[in-house]
Parts: sequence; structure tokens; C-alpha cells
Amino acid sequence: MRPTGAMHLGHYHGALKNWVRIQNEVESLFFVADWHALTTHYDESDTIEKSALDMVIDWLAAGLDPEKASIFIQSKVLEHAELTLLLGMATPLGWLERVPTYRDQIEKIAHKDLTTFGFLGYPVMMAADVLAYRANGVPVGEDQVPHIEIMREMARRFNYMYGRDKDFDEKAQQAMSKMPASTSQEFLAFRKAWHEKGEADALESAKNLLVQDANVSEAEKTLLAGWLEGRGRQILVEPQALLTEASRLPGLDGQKMSKSYGNAIALREEPEEVARLIRRMKTDPARVRRTDKGDPEQCPVWQFHQVYTDESTREWVRKGCTTAGIGCLDCKQPVIDAVIKEQEPFHERAQQYLDNPSYVRDIVMNGCDKARRLAKETMKDVRQAMGIGYGDIGY
Repeated sequence: MRPTGAMHLGHYHGALKNWVRIQNEVESLFFVADWHALTTHYDESDTIEKSALDMVIDWLAAGLDPEKASIFIQSKVLEHAELTLLLGMATPLGWLERVPTYRDQIEKIAHKDLTTFGFLGYPVMMAADVLAYRANGVPVGEDQVPHIEIMREMARRFNYMYGRDKDFDEKAQQAMSKMPASTSQEFLAFRKAWHEKGEADALESAKNLLVQDANVSEAEKTLLAGWLEGRGRQILVEPQALLTEASRLPGLDGQKMSKSYGNAIALREEPEEVARLIRRMKTDPARVRRTDKGDPEQCPVWQFHQVYTDESTREWVRKGCTTAGIGCLDCKQPVIDAVIKEQEPFHERAQQYLDNPSYVRDIVMNGCDKARRLAKETMKDVRQAMGIGYGDIGY
């Protein structure tokens, strides 16, 4: 996530809540994308550092646990930059120009010159951010799926170009010779069915044989997996999109919640301010007077009810609004109560970090160390594959 400073409820329901769930299911890394901020705000860098640390406090307040997930800062792991550079050597310019958000952002941010190398190349850096960790999943909304696909294409292209040694086929045959005769025959039959007939079941059966075979090393299994699929050795992993539910929470004016629109409720808003902001939310324009009947579907507050209240409360709102049995302030009160209740643990968790800022820096430093170790392993393989490993010269 880019360092935009303090988070708001749209961030929480659109991303952070999913992150908290994911950290309990798989090994996870979450990072502050400060270099990405420079792709569009290269002339406004004076607030990045403070915004980054404020944002991390909100992540921790929302429930990210540094004992379960690694939290780090992109620019402190230089392998991101190195892999960006190396991926960029073989990434066609046309791929970058076709990224949906490229033209869209240039039009939307017309007040700034985005005809820069950094902005054009940000999908390469985004791919490096993921591929450096051989991550197999990235939590995104549907609008970000094209970015995941271009990551996959870059990994595929890299593996095809650099994963095939001159004696690749011979090495595959040698690795397969370690299998029991019956297993290797089955493996060859499945490979033939996949290559000649495109039988997906055969491909999966062959992969299962590899997983189960104890006679073949992990490195040899990786090599054989590439030979099976008709590609090179898998140096970079093709990530999948972990689709997350889009936030249904609008801003106070009904538009998308955004600090730049001035319509947001901060993740750690004071209770009095929560009440004030929600009470002044726009409602159904048909309800000019208390006695006017309304339609919840035309009211932004109703979307808050979808997130924050139960079915019985929503039925009370439906009936009261359509019959003018309740006023708009009556309708807003259950939402106010629910938001304040949701934010109570956020305030409690954040306080220890606000009182001791060094805790945050320690968490980030530890996360950077973990990320660096993982990325270094990948980059060692990347350099060797590209012919710039240089053996024992060192790094």
C-alpha cells in the first residue's frame, strides 16, 4: 500500500480486514510501497516518511500482527530495485502501454507530468515486489487483476528466456532416471498426453507424481516441472490473484471514500468526531422534511447499514424510512454506535505504538530483515540464470 498517511474506514473494509484474515492462513508479507508513491508524487516526497510510519500504526491498530506477518518498507529492501531493473531488460514496451491504469491515470492526474520513466515502468516494479518473494498469491480487488496477469506474463517470459540451460533436456532425463521405472513411464505418458492432446488431467497427474516421489530432490522436481509443462526451470513463480470483496462503504457524500475528497472517516477517529461526521452525511434527497417518505436505496447511510448493522435493524430502517416513521438522525444512530464500537480496539492497539514510536521502527526493521533474506535467495537464482552470478566473487 502506498504511504498515504492515516487510514480510513474504506481502507479497512476494502483491504485491511482481508489482510488480518490472510495473516492467520498463510505466511504473509505487507509492505509500504514508498517507491511507488514517487512514481506519481515525485515532487512531493517530504511527507512520505511520516506518512509511512503513521500508516503502519494503523495497520497494527487494525489487527496486523508482527508475530504472524512481516511488515516492511519497500525502499529498505534493495532487491526490489535490482529485480525491477533486470525484469525491465526483457519487458516489451507495448505491455506497459497497454496496462489499463496507465492512460487512465495520465488523464485523471492531468495537472502533473506523468510521461516519466518511473510511471511507465511502475508495473515492472509492482511485479518485482511480488516475484522477489516467489509469492503464490496477492490479495487484490477485481480492478487489480490485470496487474497480476502482467506479473504472470513477466515471470513466464523470464522463465522461458533464462530457465532453459543448453543441456536442459539432458538434465531432465537424468533427474527422471532417479524415479522408479514404473513412475518414470507414467510420468512420460502423462507428459505426452499434455503436450499432444492438451489433457489438463494428465498434467495434474504428472505433477502429483513429482510431489510424491521421494527419490528426486526439490531442485530436480523444479526442473522436471518446467520440462513437463514445456517451459524452462521455474525461477520466478507465477502468482495468482486472491480476489477480495470490494468495500461497499461510500464516503460521507456517497462517492468513493477518499481523504482527497474530504469525505472520509479515519480508522482511529475520536468518538465525538465519528458522531459529528455521520450526522452530517447526505441522505435521500427526497426527504427534505421529516414527514417526507424516503427510499433507503437512494441514501449513502443505507450502505453503512449494509456493513455495520444486523438484519432486524435494517428492516427497522427500511420500514421507518419508507413510511417517514423515523427521521434521518434516528437512522444514523445505530451506524454511529457500531462504528464507535468497531474503533475501540483500534484505539487501544494503537496507543502502545503512539506512546513508544521505537516499537514501530523495531517491527519494521525486523520485517525488512525477513523480507531481505527471502528476496536475496530469489535474486541469487535470478543472477545465476541471467549469467551474472560470478560464482565466488561475492555480493
